[in-house]
Amino acid sequence: MADGFASPAERAAFIAALPKAELHLHIEGSLEPELMFALARRNGVAIPFASVEEVRAAYAFSNLQDFLDIYYQGMGVLQTEQDFHDLTAAYLDRARADNVRHAEIFFDPQGHTARGVAFGTVIAGITRALDDARERHGITSKLILCFLRHLSEEEAEATLDEALPWLHRIAGVGLDSSEVGHPPSKFARVFARARSLGLKLVAHAGEEGPPEYVREALDVLKVDRIDHGNRSLEDPALVARLASEGMCLTVCPLSNVRLCVVGAIADHPLRAMLDAGLHATVNSDDPSYFGGYVNANYQAVADALDLSRAELVKLACNGFTGSFLDAEEQAPHLAAIDALA
Repeated sequence: MADGFASPAERAAFIAALPKAELHLHIEGSLEPELMFALARRNGVAIPFASVEEVRAAYAFSNLQDFLDIYYQGMGVLQTEQDFHDLTAAYLDRARADNVRHAEIFFDPQGHTARGVAFGTVIAGITRALDDARERHGITSKLILCFLRHLSEEEAEATLDEALPWLHRIAGVGLDSSEVGHPPSKFARVFARARSLGLKLVAHAGEEGPPEYVREALDVLKVDRIDHGNRSLEDPALVARLASEGMCLTVCPLSNVRLCVVGAIADHPLRAMLDAGLHATVNSDDPSYFGGYVNANYQAVADALDLSRAELVKLACNGFTGSFLDAEEQAPHLAAIDALA
């Protein structure tokens, strides 16, 4: 095995012990089938599944849109502030079990306000759980409001208006949902406005969309971080630019397999990213739907790509240095990784 691990079990123990930051997590995508059923009962919502097993069987996707169709359907059970609290608390309990020390969490308010759920209901429940987790588990967090790119920029502007009273709880804005046909440049004005409000900027780019979408995210939106970025590797000049700028990529291995972005974990470009000097991180994306939380993602790529101790340490460090924590806040986490290494 790579770099002195005596066995797969030893590498698994090392992964479990690594302090981690998770930078690409859609809170609605952590809705486990068991909680979906519990909330459906609590709120009297009909769902088109008879059992937890039937839900899991539906999680066979051939592309991003297949997933999104079920993802938005599942959201329908989330109706009250307590629902959003319980959803977020369940994720943070799982994150703590994976030794996640810091999480930067996406939420999709347009998926809820379109159903008549108030913006304040959504964010009040999420932030209450974030505060609880800091008290109970010591997990720090930041919240990123994502605009749904299949909707219009005007609708994104209206969502940003709704967010204004909550900006003290929102660290940044992002861009998610159906990528192909919805380039980052479609949202140039609302991202410029968010930047003027002091918010950090991230965008999904280069998952299914072409390398040009990554360039647009950099040049038009002027993002601080790229979510996914896999297809950047098709463009050597873009790879060189990302490496020289130290641009963080929030990579989601199991998601990439489940959405057929790559054929198998053994084909995943994560090692190629590291070899090219890219600031890659490992994250779980929508873990309920894609088969694993952050440790499962680390484990999958470590086994398939035979990652070394040094490569695993680099990935964990990248998570903190790519986060929106300041250097003073990053320091104790990086020291803890160094001590383990």
